[in-house]
Amino acid sequence: MTTENHQTTDKNQAVGPVKKRFVVLDALRGFALLGIILANFPEFSLWTFQTPEALEQLPAPGIDRVIQFLLYVFVDGKFYTIFSILFGIGFSIIIGNIMQRSPLGPDGKPQTRRGFLIFYRRMTILAIIGLCHLLLIWSGDILLLYALMGMLLPLFWGCSNRNILRWAAFFLLLPIGIEILRAALGFSLAEVPYRLWWDTCAEYGINEENFGTWLRDADSYRGVSQFLMQGAWERLWEFVEGNRYFKVLGLFLIGLYIGKRRLYAAVTPGTTLTDDQPLDIQKFLQRLVGWGICLGLPLSFVYAWSATQGHPFGNIVHSLLYTLSVYPLGLAYIAGLTLLFRRNAQAPIWQMLAYPGRMALTNYLSQSICGILLCYGIGFGLGANISLLTTEMLALCVFLSQVLVSALWLHFFQFGPLEWIWRMLTYGRRMPLLKSSKK
Repeated sequence: MTTENHQTTDKNQAVGPVKKRFVVLDALRGFALLGIILANFPEFSLWTFQTPEALEQLPAPGIDRVIQFLLYVFVDGKFYTIFSILFGIGFSIIIGNIMQRSPLGPDGKPQTRRGFLIFYRRMTILAIIGLCHLLLIWSGDILLLYALMGMLLPLFWGCSNRNILRWAAFFLLLPIGIEILRAALGFSLAEVPYRLWWDTCAEYGINEENFGTWLRDADSYRGVSQFLMQGAWERLWEFVEGNRYFKVLGLFLIGLYIGKRRLYAAVTPGTTLTDDQPLDIQKFLQRLVGWGICLGLPLSFVYAWSATQGHPFGNIVHSLLYTLSVYPLGLAYIAGLTLLFRRNAQAPIWQMLAYPGRMALTNYLSQSICGILLCYGIGFGLGANISLLTTEMLALCVFLSQVLVSALWLHFFQFGPLEWIWRMLTYGRRMPLLKSSKK
């Protein structure tokens, strides 16, 4: 979720961010936020936790089934794919710009140690934010995993671009191999967090009968906190069961490849890449869209069918379908939007998406707070009572409000509130927030 696009140093080599941003990256980040809220709100509304019998009692269950299927086709996994790739790009930008301004070492090459230390500090702060989000606000947190996997990225900085792609492919395909091994051995590491999950549920009296209504019926934060405790173990189980850490790392490495070659900058005509490999960015993006749609879209329908039918062909085939549908279509989203950006970079839609994208951390966490206020018993208590259609309409309303609030905020301030705090803690110095106080 790295949001900085450039860094600079003063005369004393004090590192900090500078003004320039790449609108295409902010717009893609804003687009990813839209998909993420559409993916997450069915959990906030508790729709995901309802039994089939309970779902039939909600308004228009047939329409909800269609929407659920379409979410699997067009949303599930695709937008966290975009976010993860952007994270890898952000890492490359942070380190790359620090290297440009770092003194040379004895071997005549820029020293990267300083940049890595800043990045590790940044990831440590993000891990703390993610842990607080996980334990105090919402069990579906992704920030903690991002921070932990992000700490591995410096290990790949010295690799060639080709090897970075090889490592990315390895980690993205590894979950399929793990599923094969799991089927052969009949054992899964996910069994441990699964037992801890349900043991914690039993401790608080949470069971299969009240699981889907617990948060709606909670009339105090104490009840929410109890659910969050078991939810932390559930989240760990989800990561292990779905091999999410390998998937995230593989996507980070794709972003690292894009960042090291500065393909995001090559979107602007006349920009050169950072190596000698020739690349027609227009044709590259067109091919990526073509291959992504031709492979990813039809297989996304098969994947959606498998997901809604309980993996009828087994976890190995389902994992294969996920890999061959989610990643190609997610890349097609990125390439397609980038092509549209190249065609008309001044269109208002890009700035509209860029506003929330520039405040990605603030907006991601505020989506959780909005979901709680709308759906839990300590708020309006809509959870477990509204259809999936209504849920997604609420999600769209929340996102549109974030666009408006972000635009208003950034009219007066340089950074989002959490982004501002994150940056100051990262660089260890106070930074002006008001635009009028910029030097």
